[in-house]
Amino acid sequence: MEVIRFENVKKIYSIRNSLSFKDYLLGIAGHRVESARLTALDDVTFSIRDGEAVALLGHNGSGKSTSLKLLSGVLRPSSGVIRARGRMAPLLELGSGFHPDLTGRENIYLNAGILGISRTEIRKNLDAIVDFAGVEAFIDTPLKFYSSGMSVRLGFSIAVHIKPDILLVDEVLAVGDVEFQKKSLDRMRQFKDDGATIVFVTHSRKLAQEFCGRALLLDRGCLVFDGDVNAIFEDDSNT
Repeated sequence: MEVIRFENVKKIYSIRNSLSFKDYLLGIAGHRVESARLTALDDVTFSIRDGEAVALLGHNGSGKSTSLKLLSGVLRPSSGVIRARGRMAPLLELGSGFHPDLTGRENIYLNAGILGISRTEIRKNLDAIVDFAGVEAFIDTPLKFYSSGMSVRLGFSIAVHIKPDILLVDEVLAVGDVEFQKKSLDRMRQFKDDGATIVFVTHSRKLAQEFCGRALLLDRGCLVFDGDVNAIFEDDSNT
């Protein structure tokens, strides 16, 4: 069964050049301020079936993170259609969905609400979330006092305890100590064995080949390869 579909998806960013104070005032006065247009994704089409683990690969700036943000609903496409079916847990960047002035405990409920998880379900899993993240001593401390590693551990722990149908992972496993990385990878293996759908952005050949049977390769916003993950690494220049 198809659970993810990108159909002719395009994402264009408008980027204004840095303005001087004079330029800013001229803009207010009605003068035209030039902006550049960056095509992050250009007519990308693919589908992912239930239970597939797919590596999303490409050089920096190729459109990988934009694809995950579009899929998770953080961004909207400029054109095209995106469909996703099932509960989704996005791990896109450090602190995504968190508020620095709220405590770790409060952010668990905030993040869960964003993901559409009920407070009742979070209460049932709260102790397990805190224990997995290893932040027991700081759970009632504002997040702005957390290290980046603590924040990402908490975000990952929330995602893996809500039993998602689709797990989106964008390089966050590169953050944190060796013990937590091992624990996180073990949990991803468990998700894979349980039949969850995984979309995994990584620059690690080893992780891509271990977790994923299929690879999507992006180059300057275009999908240039869709096939066996091992084939993509025959030419190391691709990644």
